[in-house]
Amino acid sequence: MIGGADAMRVELIENAGLPARILWMLAAVAGLSVANLYYNQPLLDMMRADLGVSEFQANLIAMCSQVGYAAGLLFIIPLGDLFHRKRIIEINFLLLVLSLTGIAVAPDIRVVLAASLVTGVCSVTPQIFIPIAAQFSTPETKGRNVGLVLSGLLTGILLSRVVSGVVGDWWGWRTMYVIAALLMGVSFIIVMRGLPDIAPTFQGSYAGLMKSIFSLVRQFPPLRVYAGRAGLAFGSFLALWACLAFRMAQEPFCDGSDVVGLLGLCGVAGALSASFIGRYVKAVGVKRFNYLGCALMLASWLCLSFLRDTYAGMVLGIILIDIGMQCIQVSNQTSMFEVAPKAANRVNTIFMTTYFMGGSLGTFLAGSAWAFGQWSGVVCVGILLALASLGVTMATRY
Repeated sequence: MIGGADAMRVELIENAGLPARILWMLAAVAGLSVANLYYNQPLLDMMRADLGVSEFQANLIAMCSQVGYAAGLLFIIPLGDLFHRKRIIEINFLLLVLSLTGIAVAPDIRVVLAASLVTGVCSVTPQIFIPIAAQFSTPETKGRNVGLVLSGLLTGILLSRVVSGVVGDWWGWRTMYVIAALLMGVSFIIVMRGLPDIAPTFQGSYAGLMKSIFSLVRQFPPLRVYAGRAGLAFGSFLALWACLAFRMAQEPFCDGSDVVGLLGLCGVAGALSASFIGRYVKAVGVKRFNYLGCALMLASWLCLSFLRDTYAGMVLGIILIDIGMQCIQVSNQTSMFEVAPKAANRVNTIFMTTYFMGGSLGTFLAGSAWAFGQWSGVVCVGILLALASLGVTMATRY
C-alpha cells in the first residue's frame, strides 16, 4: 500500500482533536468525490442531443445519480461502523474510475443510466468523512470542522458545474467524464497515503447493524425531524438544477452548458456560509436556522418566477436558494450528531439517505413538471417542497 506506513503513524482519538492536514485532506477529497453527482447538470441538454433522447429521459440521468447516492448512503455508509473506513473508501474510488469511464464511452442512454447509478452509489465517500470530522474533533471545534468539510463538499459541487459546463462547451460532455475518472484515480492515491486507519465501532453482523439504524430512527424522534425537513428542502433545491439547463437553452437566453456552469458560481455564497452557520448552530438554534432557510428558498423561487427572463433574476434566485439550503443542511446535520454521537456513521446514514431521497423526489417531480408546464411547473414544485419543509418545522418542537 503506497505510503501506508506514514498514514498509520497518526492515531486518531475520539474528541481529542483532528490534525489540520487530515482535516484539509478530508475537505479537498470530499469536494472531488461529490462533484461526480453534479457534472451532468450543465450537460443534460448536450447529452440529450448527442444520445437522441427526450428531455424527460435526459433528466433521468441526474435522478439515477441521486437514487444511487441514496442507496449508497443506506447500504454502504453504515459499513464505516462495522469495517475499516479506509478500505471502504479505497474500493469506492476504484469503482468510480470504472463507472465514470463507462459513462464517457457509453453508446446509448441505457449504459449512461446504469453507470450513473453506480457512480451515485460510490460517490458517498464525503459522508464517511463528515462523521470522522465530528467524531475526532474536540467538542468546541466539532461544528467548525464539520462545517469546513461541508465547505469543501459544497465547493466541489460549485466547481463541478462550472468545470463541466466549460469542458462540455469546449471538448464535449464525454471528455468531462474522462477527466472525472482520472481525478478519482488521484483521490485513491491521496487517501492511501494520507488517511489513518480507523477501527470499527460496532460489534456484530451487517444485518444487526442495519437493524440498529431503524432502531435509532424509532428511538430518537429528532432524527426524523432533522432528516425529513432537510430532505424536502433539498428536493426544492435540486428542482432548480434539474431543469436549469433546459430553461437556459430557451428564449431569451439560448445559452449552452458553459453559461449554465458559470451560473453555478453564484453558489459560492452558500459554500462560504456553511462554516459560519456551523459555528452558530448552538447559539442561534436549529429551528431558527430552518425558518431562515425556508424563507430564503421561497424568496428565491419568487425571483425565479417573476424575473425568469432576466439574468439578474436567475443569479439572485440561485444565490438565495444556495444560502437557504446551507442554513437548513448544516444546522440539521450538525444537530443530528449530537443526538447519538456513538453512532456517527449510522446517524449520518439516516440523515443523508433521507436527504437524497428528497433530492431524487425533487428531481423527478421537476422533470415531470417541465414536461407538462415548462419552467412554471418547476417553480410550483420548488415552492411546494420548500413549504413542506417549513411545515415540518412549524409542526414540531425541534
